[in-house]
Amino acid sequence: MEGAFQTSIHLCHENGQWMSQLPENLWDIPLYNLALPGSHDTMTYCLDKTSAVSDNESKLVNLLNKCMPCIIHPIIMKWSTTQELSVTEQLEAGVRYLDLRIAHKANDPSMNLYFVHMLYTTVTVQDILCEVLKWLESHPQEVVILACRNFDGLTKSLHCHLVARIKEVFHCKLCPRNVVPTLRTLWQRGYQVIVSYEEEVLVKEHCELWPAIPYWWGNKTVTWQLIRYLERMKRIGRPERFFVAGINLTENLTYILAHPFGSLKKMTLRNLPYLKIWVKQQYPGPKKECINIIAGDFIGNNDFVKDVIELNKKINPPLHCYGKGGGGNTISF
Repeated sequence: MEGAFQTSIHLCHENGQWMSQLPENLWDIPLYNLALPGSHDTMTYCLDKTSAVSDNESKLVNLLNKCMPCIIHPIIMKWSTTQELSVTEQLEAGVRYLDLRIAHKANDPSMNLYFVHMLYTTVTVQDILCEVLKWLESHPQEVVILACRNFDGLTKSLHCHLVARIKEVFHCKLCPRNVVPTLRTLWQRGYQVIVSYEEEVLVKEHCELWPAIPYWWGNKTVTWQLIRYLERMKRIGRPERFFVAGINLTENLTYILAHPFGSLKKMTLRNLPYLKIWVKQQYPGPKKECINIIAGDFIGNNDFVKDVIELNKKINPPLHCYGKGGGGNTISF
């Protein structure tokens, strides 16, 4: 499995500038009508092995971790890590939606903000924003969506601090929400960053912030149940603008107890071939059953990013969505 993983990572590096290489007939289509690869819980590759469990976790988990840290902490790590590539490697692999779960550590007197998924990360939000900026400066025609979410432990002053840092780092690269985000428009105006912010009050105060992007989270341990959930959401109909279809499986306590030697990585890789089939059947576009962002775990595996990018080949001639299962003939460039 590791050999296959390394091969996939190598192949993914071909996607570092995929937006700039799209054909001109796609330059005037809003990004929310294109297919965009995303990473679920983007920052879990750098979870802190020594960090305390998030206060948002259950009292039972925190108690068990305090009583048996040598046993419980490694288990938490195995089931909370969803990515292995760094944020730069993910961007270079072609990911254009970053799922950022932001937190302030409990009892931390500083203004430092981190990322969290059961555990806190080793890097600060400020460091990652600068890392993304550095990558964008060397890829001037690529556009990244930053979904700032969850906000574990953030006060109003910390929210203001975070928004100020975002505006300071990206400055004129931030795309205001009143702009229709087509590639041609973004390139002409020098916009490269769309920030989705899951705090409505702040969005109203800052034109550089976009509303929270809906995330279709199935919360399933079984692949066919996850696909059935996604198909049901498609029948209900896609949101008008950006939205995410999450192909990430989710463990629960029953599943973990039944798989004592398992991990989220094993759970994901075992099911990727079946999820890959579903991804390749999708169509981007504005119609009811079309998709937009598809986000997954361990995105360096099984050509996930490449498969999502290639869905855009179906947008020529004009956008079509076919049937309830996304069938129909694939249209090449």
